[in-house]
Amino acid sequence: MTTPLDPRIDSPGREGLTGTARSSVYEPVADGEQISRPPDGRPDAVQPAWRGDFPIDWPADHYVARRDFTRFLVLTSLAFTVGQWWIAVQQWWRDRRGQPPLKRIAALQDLAPGSVLVFSYPGGNDPCFLVRQKDGSLLAYGQKCTHLSCAVIPDPERGVIRCPCHEGLFELGSGRPIAGPPPRPLPRVLIEVRGGDVYATGIEERTV
Repeated sequence: MTTPLDPRIDSPGREGLTGTARSSVYEPVADGEQISRPPDGRPDAVQPAWRGDFPIDWPADHYVARRDFTRFLVLTSLAFTVGQWWIAVQQWWRDRRGQPPLKRIAALQDLAPGSVLVFSYPGGNDPCFLVRQKDGSLLAYGQKCTHLSCAVIPDPERGVIRCPCHEGLFELGSGRPIAGPPPRPLPRVLIEVRGGDVYATGIEERTV
């Protein structure tokens, strides 16, 4: 009786021997997920002739999809990181530049309760509005919506600030968004009354 040849070279009694194992022992094992196969799952022998000219490699397609998904995650993370750095740079620049200068807006006696006054601050291209509420208190905000910079319209009677472009809605008392797409509050203009005149003294940028 002939003992079958053990192809393994690490079995007892064969240590140190070479050249006696089948060559297939050293061939890499094919990964089932990487083997090309037709999408209908039938054997290659029964596939139509055109399938050979226009093969569809499902495993390869799946790997491309995974690569695309990984690329999407990497690019999204990169965009998020760049955005955070950009916000930090803007904050650093505002801190370095300091508070904007004092600017007179109007005489207090000229502002009737419930009235609205539009002005520019701190620059000529920075529209803002001042509201004197019925109780006499003053509120001022930047007029650019925090969604897409449309000009917002205060409505003191209803206690809201409206954005006509995309139906955004802000609370008049706080400037915070309460409806629609605006992601953050309106910039608050700091107001002081000195000697009967209303002055803008700074800008408060807010995220919540």
